[in-house]
Amino acid sequence: MKTAVVYWSGTGNTEAMARAVAEGMTAAGAEAVLLTPAEVAPGDLNAYAAIAFGCPAMGAEVLEEMEFQPMFDACKRSLGGKRVALFGSYGWGDGVSMCPLAEVLAGKGLLVQGSDMTESDSVKHLRSKGISVAIGHNAENLGDCDFVIRTAAVHDGNPEIAGAIARGIPVYERAQAWGALMRKYPNALCVSGTHGKTTTTSMCTHIFMAAEQDPTVMIGGTLPLLHSGYRVGHGDTIILESCEYCNSFLSFYPTVAVILNVEADHLDFFKDLGDIQHSFRSFAELVPQETGHVVANYDNASARTALNGLDRPLFWFSLHDPKADCRAEHITWADGLPSFDIVIHGQIYAHVELKVGGEHNICNALAAASAAYVLGLPGSAVETGLAGFTGAGRRFEYKGEYHGAKVYDDYAHHPDELHALLTMARQLGYQRLVVAFQPHTYSRTAKLFDRFVEELKLADVAVLAEIYAAREQNTMGISSADLARNIPGSVYCSTLDKVTAQLRELARPGDLILTVGAGDIYRAGEKLLSETEG
Repeated sequence: MKTAVVYWSGTGNTEAMARAVAEGMTAAGAEAVLLTPAEVAPGDLNAYAAIAFGCPAMGAEVLEEMEFQPMFDACKRSLGGKRVALFGSYGWGDGVSMCPLAEVLAGKGLLVQGSDMTESDSVKHLRSKGISVAIGHNAENLGDCDFVIRTAAVHDGNPEIAGAIARGIPVYERAQAWGALMRKYPNALCVSGTHGKTTTTSMCTHIFMAAEQDPTVMIGGTLPLLHSGYRVGHGDTIILESCEYCNSFLSFYPTVAVILNVEADHLDFFKDLGDIQHSFRSFAELVPQETGHVVANYDNASARTALNGLDRPLFWFSLHDPKADCRAEHITWADGLPSFDIVIHGQIYAHVELKVGGEHNICNALAAASAAYVLGLPGSAVETGLAGFTGAGRRFEYKGEYHGAKVYDDYAHHPDELHALLTMARQLGYQRLVVAFQPHTYSRTAKLFDRFVEELKLADVAVLAEIYAAREQNTMGISSADLARNIPGSVYCSTLDKVTAQLRELARPGDLILTVGAGDIYRAGEKLLSETEG
């Protein structure tokens, strides 16, 4: 029997799986052929009695969009009556979610071992720390372990998880493990909010590093200061970006809980805004009643509603409201960047000159400074730390220049984030603001449709990429084309290649080109810039 294994691989993990699948087919007596998407055209798969398709989940449970998805869409109608198998891999940037956890656990005196599909820099790094890492997933890797920690992407069918369940070995989620670790730190600083988490967690990291506190850090993005998204320190403080999705932050044990904002988002999981407010309220109630602190944004009405009557110490920050404990005063702007005094209880705590623009970043700085204050850090650490902060990865990140136009990328995927980003961008003095936006999830796009339309009107030209499905199916029949029809002068593009082509045609000297969204829209900008390099 002639069979095919069709795969796309970015890091080598899925390729290793594909070769293993092909070897299994061959061992079973079949003739197995390995193919990449570029080697498959519509009709080519008619020659095979069985096909195995393999693709990584791209960090968001979707297929790779530039090569694999178009190939699969073109071929899937001809698969009727054939035997088809699916396989894939899932990860977050070469082990970024598990490597720091393994290091911290080992630092606490535990004997830690793990496994991965392929050799990598992360594997080498862990081995250099004395942590054993096996290649390949096998129940034998469990050895005599007392418990297993997994990410949400590793399901019960994994050989090691299945082996642990069969032997009665406890299996914990990654968030649970981080929560347990927090209890070993005198200071557990957890930064939450619908948006602004990565930037504020990064600002906190800069401040605590400037204060020489040697913190342990886990961020949902890359911070240039760390050259990664995490740091394993030996001080008394752990700083974690804390996400509300699926209530994962309710597994944590914060001593300081920062709440930046509470807005309608992740509506594929939460029922409504009230449900979200309840989640953040529960998060705040995790703070110790006598010794902890809840730092929250007084300017966010929804946050005030969520925290109304809270029996925990509350420390409010605000841009201007005198009722807040911490606020910004004497704000001045130069080249789109703010300078201001941070005033706490009527006294100047620090003078800050930010290297990132926008009022939203003043708010983020106030949140980070408030957390530093309640934990006893001097204002000088705030000044020094924030002076060195130039942004986190995918947060108004400069990518390059194309035919005289500056190209930036940003993670904004909620209307509030879009408003903050585009308002800030319009203050920078570019001739035109060209925004290539990729909505993230069908549910968010549908529920917040009118708000997306209004915010995208802030651009001089809006280029709408198709909605990034992430974890969802399009059961509501919505498309970015619907947004485009409601935004004058906008352009709808069904693929990222078409987005790149549109940006190529639009770009003029003096333009600011922004690729925006939580999916893979950044690829369109990177492809545009690669043409310049070529």
